[in-house]
Amino acid sequence: MTPEKGQDMLRRKRVLLGLAAIAALALAVGDVRAHGNEHGEAKATIGNAKVTISYNRPALKGRDLTKMIQPGDLWRLGADIPTTIESDADLDFGGTRVPQGKHILLARYVEPGKWTLVVSSKDRFHYEPSARIAEEPMEFENGKDPTDALTIQLSNKGGRGVIEIAWGTLRLVGAFVPAK
Repeated sequence: MTPEKGQDMLRRKRVLLGLAAIAALALAVGDVRAHGNEHGEAKATIGNAKVTISYNRPALKGRDLTKMIQPGDLWRLGADIPTTIESDADLDFGGTRVPQGKHILLARYVEPGKWTLVVSSKDRFHYEPSARIAEEPMEFENGKDPTDALTIQLSNKGGRGVIEIAWGTLRLVGAFVPAK
């Protein structure tokens, strides 16, 4: 084989490798978007903390939420990617200090009518008790009007950060305050 042919083959391999890498990346991105879940974001300033919750909004599409999650289960509060809470200042969830930065936000279905909000360093699939940063009870109620797409709202109510979660007829409310 001549040196020119060898270099030509090497160039072809590089081009094919590059195309394969681009195709693999496109498939990976397409897989996340293939579910059709739109991105949601909730922002509020609580005290001196700028807080953002980022999540993907799955739709029920006729499914029964009560059959999708069982007592004891952790719920990632979204779809495709972990739901995160990010703050530029420390927060206090039920007396537990949560350091500034980005953390995973989960919900635990304890038993019918009883839920907790979990701030974790690991997502639901890699969760272990040592990953829990904070956990506190949430208020629960059944809404009158079902919400097909998961909705998370964040607001400042009297200096407290209030997280409201709605999906189907499920309504959950959790709260935190700026850390002192």
